[in-house]
Amino acid sequence: MADQEVQTLEDLGDAMGVTSEAVDNSEAVADAPVYVQKIDDHGRAYATGKRKDAIARVWIKPGAGRISVNGRELDVYFARPVLRMILKQPLVAAERKDQYDVMCTVSGGGLSGQAGAVRHGISKALTFYEPELRGILKKGGFLTRDSRVVERKKYGKAKARKSFQFSKR
Repeated sequence: MADQEVQTLEDLGDAMGVTSEAVDNSEAVADAPVYVQKIDDHGRAYATGKRKDAIARVWIKPGAGRISVNGRELDVYFARPVLRMILKQPLVAAERKDQYDVMCTVSGGGLSGQAGAVRHGISKALTFYEPELRGILKKGGFLTRDSRVVERKKYGKAKARKSFQFSKR
């Protein structure tokens, strides 16, 4: 092998004794993973979404597009239009706005974090119900958990980074 000069990948394969059939078979095995539908006995898809300190448990099933959060309607629980818009983003991106009923329970954090957690949960539940939507939702960034959290307060500081006023005297 040291005598032969390797110029291409095929030459390297010949030198190592790897056949072209073995290379073709390994490519078939290394394909992208296949995502399957995950539905419970009631015909619902379940997912957990997180954002800041908020955790949302989300169930989706085919329906008229009703969304309930902690047993209340969406408009009652999230009064600000911006929060409702955030929550509906994955359904709008997947063009499934009025096709699924969403039922979720959310706890922890504030309203903004809770809306983000529900959005994350809806996105994951949609991919469990319809795996072919994964590409659209991933491209929109809805499947990525936003890991930003509040920085902790440090000893000797007024807040996480703010110092007390300095005086030379």
